[in-house]
Amino acid sequence: MSNLTIIVPTYNRAEKLRRALRRLTSQTPAHPPAQIIVVDNNSTDDTARVTAEFGDRVRYVFEPKQGLSHARNAGIAACSFRVGPQATSSAGHIIAFTDDDVEVAMDWTAVIAREFERHPGIDCLGGRVLPQWEGPPPAWLTREHWAPLALQDHGDVPREFDRDTPICLVGASVAFRASVFDRAGLFSPDVQRVRDGVGSTEDHDMLRRLYDAGGRARYTPDLRATTVVPAERLTRKYHRRWHEGHGRFHAVMRIPEMERSARGRVLGVPAHLYRSAAADAAAWLRLLVAGHRTRAFAAEMRLRFFSGFLRERCLGTPRR
Repeated sequence: MSNLTIIVPTYNRAEKLRRALRRLTSQTPAHPPAQIIVVDNNSTDDTARVTAEFGDRVRYVFEPKQGLSHARNAGIAACSFRVGPQATSSAGHIIAFTDDDVEVAMDWTAVIAREFERHPGIDCLGGRVLPQWEGPPPAWLTREHWAPLALQDHGDVPREFDRDTPICLVGASVAFRASVFDRAGLFSPDVQRVRDGVGSTEDHDMLRRLYDAGGRARYTPDLRATTVVPAERLTRKYHRRWHEGHGRFHAVMRIPEMERSARGRVLGVPAHLYRSAAADAAAWLRLLVAGHRTRAFAAEMRLRFFSGFLRERCLGTPRR
């Protein structure tokens, strides 16, 4: 698919990047080839050298502004066609994104091409992102806790999402018609992940703007990818930090449904969030006393989200 560009932002993961690029440059069928752009977001390791190993099959772009949104937007700007308010040459082009720690299936680009051709009414495509565990996952780490790991599986049946069903598709394996960025804008630096920050909402923010503009997204289980889940992400400590960060980024986003409150606000936080937090605190204590630690942890994560939201509204804490 000659009109397909794949953007891979990267930061200090040279060895994982090499594996990701091997998959992207070995797709079946291989023709027509996709344009692959690696965006180096200030890496200090061998990222440039690893990218050079793939010769003219991969284009290297350096983006000095730190952050995932900056890196993705730099990749979009580097595409071989023009994107912007006055763009006329992006029609028919697809821009796909994956991460430096993700290995896509061998038919990943073929599925992207097929789905956009079969479904001309969709603007975005996502699929399964399944784990490669670095270590045995703990018993409490059920699919309910997959969000902090950038994993995704919406089942065996294709689904479509829009303004009425605004489901987010993770950026580890996602593709857009290039015209989306003309209609909905680029990725927002206000809600981006910076370096090793966690809980960011750049994917959620982009999809919401697309849905608000009348766009549609499609999930297909045939679009498959896997990602390495490091051992440090299999800890409660990591998940606590992620949910607090996620709450902070949601406070920045100001999602209309979340901001609505019939009883006003306290410290800039809608009153209904306090009521939910009180219910979660009671549930957490009750479950903990009853010995249901896994269910209690889920309630605790909702409380962590609320604490991050509250801190952002009260203090404007750094979003890292």
